[in-house]
Amino acid sequence: MSENEKAMRPEDLTRLFVERANAGDAAGLAALYEEEAVMAYPPGHVTVGREAIRQLWEKVLAGAPHFEPEQPLPTLVRGDIALTATPPGDGTGARAQVVRRQADGSWQRLIDQPEFRPPAN
Repeated sequence: MSENEKAMRPEDLTRLFVERANAGDAAGLAALYEEEAVMAYPPGHVTVGREAIRQLWEKVLAGAPHFEPEQPLPTLVRGDIALTATPPGDGTGARAQVVRRQADGSWQRLIDQPEFRPPAN
């Protein structure tokens, strides 16, 4: 894995995600996650661990999807834990992540809910 820019603020994770995804960098995406991170993706499943997350992104990025930056909602920080979120560009659902400050001061995702759509009433 090449040396990647680290997220020095929780909000940096969203920008870095979009940059690396659009570059097709699955290893760089996985580096945004803690070693034992949990991601609720693909829909209806849970992917656990950085290596499994890297493998998942390799499959997803093989289709060369394009990601657009999304305006982050205000970050909620308490000590070394933060909650980040973005509303999807289509205005439906939400994306949310629990992130944690690392020993070097950078931030990584611990829990990622990239696709949440409220149930239809």
